Amino acid sequence: ELSQDIPVAVTIKTRAQLDITPAQTVADLLHGEIGTFVQQTTPGQGVVIDTGADFNAITKKSAFQLVQFGEGGAADAGGSRAATFTYFRNAISEAQDYRLGKKGDDLFLKRPDLKALLPVIDGRIPLMIMVESAVDIHRVLGLRFEFPQIRMILGGVTEGWEVASEIAAAKVPVVINPMNDLPDSFEALSATQSNAGRMAKAGVSVSFGQIGDFDSLQVRLLAQHAGNMVALNRVPGASGMSWGQAMASITSRPAEMMGLGDQLGSLKAGRRGDVVLWDGDPLELSSSVTALWIDGVAQPLDTRQDRLRDRYKRPTEGDLPKAYDR
Repeated sequence: ELSQDIPVAVTIKTRAQLDITPAQTVADLLHGEIGTFVQQTTPGQGVVIDTGADFNAITKKSAFQLVQFGEGGAADAGGSRAATFTYFRNAISEAQDYRLGKKGDDLFLKRPDLKALLPVIDGRIPLMIMVESAVDIHRVLGLRFEFPQIRMILGGVTEGWEVASEIAAAKVPVVINPMNDLPDSFEALSATQSNAGRMAKAGVSVSFGQIGDFDSLQVRLLAQHAGNMVALNRVPGASGMSWGQAMASITSRPAEMMGLGDQLGSLKAGRRGDVVLWDGDPLELSSSVTALWIDGVAQPLDTRQDRLRDRYKRPTEGDLPKAYDR
């Protein structure tokens, strides 16, 4: 189905498209550091994929719907945060009417967009809401009382630590970049690396992810970021995470958040055969992967750089590019 792009905060896409090449090795993509991850389309739908060396990348299609609030959403809604919430309420209302078979001449959303929202309003897939500032998080959590059937996930959440108790009480999971500590916008003035630790201490289910187009290319750094959160405990006045909390934030927590906790994210009987062997602490920067299985299948760990190195290490005539000058 074709996507219907709407120039406002709540934009729906009926299908998420993968931006990877199937059959690339996991080492080419992620340097062997993770087997399954979430790909986001902003805004639109997201999928859960694995990085096995085959053409069956999708683990769960249409895994969640993504919408943008805060400054990003306001920019698409004419510059008004209030308008963002108005557009959102209207989108949900139109989808509910579409579910009941009601028709109108003044519908804002197109039919494919309404169809894409049906599993959201039915609670079959979660709604990931990108929101950064404490005040916007507070207002977004208030939407639960208007739409109790919607399963929320908060993404970004730079100032989440300021309303951590409210997020925990709402039992809404969050996915954050734990290294985001720069006040690079007015909605991130309270940014701190203690964000993850403070929310975890308050009882929030915290997952780590790379948010945004550029950061998503660095998903290989998640294990390093988790290790940084453990090391942060040594900084006076900072709030880090325990080793177990940090490891869960890149394994079991994301799986549970996507409704895949009974399949992925932990080494238990009945789970998928996604296993990584390391030569040291997985959260230690100097550790390397020695073996990797995805869906029970052993994965190659060589990268394109490895193959190029071996090819030109002792080149023979015919191996060199035609323009190569010995």
